[in-house]
Amino acid sequence: MTSRRELLSIIVPVYNEVRTVLAVIDRLQAIDLPVPREMLIVNDGSTDGTREVLDRIESRTPNPESRLHVIHMHPNAGKGAAIRRGFNEARGTIVAIQDADLELDPQQLAALVTPIVRGETDVVYGSRFLAGRPEAPWITIAANRGLTAMTNVLFGSSITDMETCYKIMRTDVARSLALDANRFDIEPQITARLLRGGHRIHEVPVKFDPRSRAQGKKIGWRDGVRAIEVLVKERFRR
Repeated sequence: MTSRRELLSIIVPVYNEVRTVLAVIDRLQAIDLPVPREMLIVNDGSTDGTREVLDRIESRTPNPESRLHVIHMHPNAGKGAAIRRGFNEARGTIVAIQDADLELDPQQLAALVTPIVRGETDVVYGSRFLAGRPEAPWITIAANRGLTAMTNVLFGSSITDMETCYKIMRTDVARSLALDANRFDIEPQITARLLRGGHRIHEVPVKFDPRSRAQGKKIGWRDGVRAIEVLVKERFRR
């Protein structure tokens, strides 16, 4: 049952996404959601013209229930820093993360938010692997499955996609995690601290359209190594 007191804060971390950020924002404004929304676009020191695009569109709010707020960070501090800034400034009761690269269609957010609005869970992940093998390079799939398997072994969980961008949760849960990761290590840190805190992660299948490094993909093998370090550290920290 939907409560009008609910508000979804959609955090969009952006770094050098001049080709896609406008399309993402347009879709986020247009999609049907079970609750009102606000969009916090966190520009993490972009140098490719993204800032200029965002400055032109901040005042565009065609949907009266759709607030758009642009936050500029300088210099570049990393995806984790941008997400943490968004969590801190969110006014909503629920927070969601949406990448600005269109690998994941924002239309899927409605299905991800609904279980939280209904009171069925406090945390939802959009899993790219529940709907079958995604159209992604084998090395990408292997890396994601390996990191997810390690997460399950370390924390006794049974999730299928630890690295997913689509992490949706109650705002008070997000803030209780006391996150401090600055870069892509934010993904394993969020998951590890949710699991250590006893939160059940409810997964919903999502489809994604992976892009290559030539198309702007930024995460690399060093981030995979760092993810392993974070998972082990979080498992055994006091």
